[in-house]
Amino acid sequence: MEKTYKILVINPGSTSTKLSLYENGRDVITEDIFHDAPVLLRYPTINDQLPFRMEVLHDFLDRHGLKLSEMDAVVGRGGCCYPVEGGVYLVSEQLVRDCHDCVGGIYHSSMLGVQMAWELKKEHDCLTLMLDPTVLDELDDLARITGVKGIYRCAGTHALNLKATARKHAAAIGKRYEDCRFIVCHIDGGISVTAHRYGRQVDANNASGGEGPFSPTRMGSMAVTDIINKLWDKSADEMHKLCSHAGGLTSHFGTSDSDVIHAMVDDGDPRATRVWNAMLYQTAKYIGEMAVVLEGQVDAIVLTGGLLRFDDVAETIRRRCGWIAPIATYPGENEQEAMALGALRVLRGEEQARTYTGRPVWEGFPDERE
Repeated sequence: MEKTYKILVINPGSTSTKLSLYENGRDVITEDIFHDAPVLLRYPTINDQLPFRMEVLHDFLDRHGLKLSEMDAVVGRGGCCYPVEGGVYLVSEQLVRDCHDCVGGIYHSSMLGVQMAWELKKEHDCLTLMLDPTVLDELDDLARITGVKGIYRCAGTHALNLKATARKHAAAIGKRYEDCRFIVCHIDGGISVTAHRYGRQVDANNASGGEGPFSPTRMGSMAVTDIINKLWDKSADEMHKLCSHAGGLTSHFGTSDSDVIHAMVDDGDPRATRVWNAMLYQTAKYIGEMAVVLEGQVDAIVLTGGLLRFDDVAETIRRRCGWIAPIATYPGENEQEAMALGALRVLRGEEQARTYTGRPVWEGFPDERE
């Protein structure tokens, strides 16, 4: 008889904390607890949210009668450590410290995932893991270069959901992810638009850093001159907040609640309609950019994320980008399942959990090092 493994999955996002109990590959309980941006903005930094997020987590455990002693593994969403290759990693003190200190340079709520898992480990020693963090680095070398010497681009994306959804779509069309060329977009509180070539995420906007389309919580790309002329008086902390959770729709409307804003669109509010449509317009523009990265050889444009619950999101992208490649939609996200299945592979001995080294996977071009 197959052994049943219980896996607790912890996924702090920019607008919610998503928590799940899996038994092997089966989703037994999942809750997505929404946090409006003004609530989270009460905390000076994302790290300051840890006690609040732990209260949410313990309330979830208590309401469902779940005991840590019964868990075979706890998986925390990874982020903000040094960039790593894809895979499952053991959570260690070094990893927790590096996420807390944001050594990867990507300021995002995912930095709390391994910290929350580690707090539970303190309460009851258990296997704690991380999978495909936001700082996953598989960029092509050309995608790294900027116009300022010594500054390199990074890809702060929703890598966990992007890779999981890409694999799911590849299977749906009878192929291996490693044999496909996809543009994959996560469209939710943040928006990631990424190019995947033969199993690697070779280019992407730095969504965690505010680059790319603006979104419910992020300011998106702006001209440097606009930032100098109009935002120069803001502190570094204020700028970080605009990049991660106080920009985008939150800046325009004072809330990141897309249901509230889309209801305004449905009611014909001209300002809400204009801003919402501009967000979708920018998303489509970045999809076109990734089509160029893949030299027009795109097997599919794969859309995932919470905002696909609104029909006009996929409809707009299909109208603007359908000429590039077939468009497939996977509303919601596959992050919880991906983390659970990663832990399950380790528990079954099908995959070896990696050790976090505390060093970035890419440390510069050899001929440019001092």
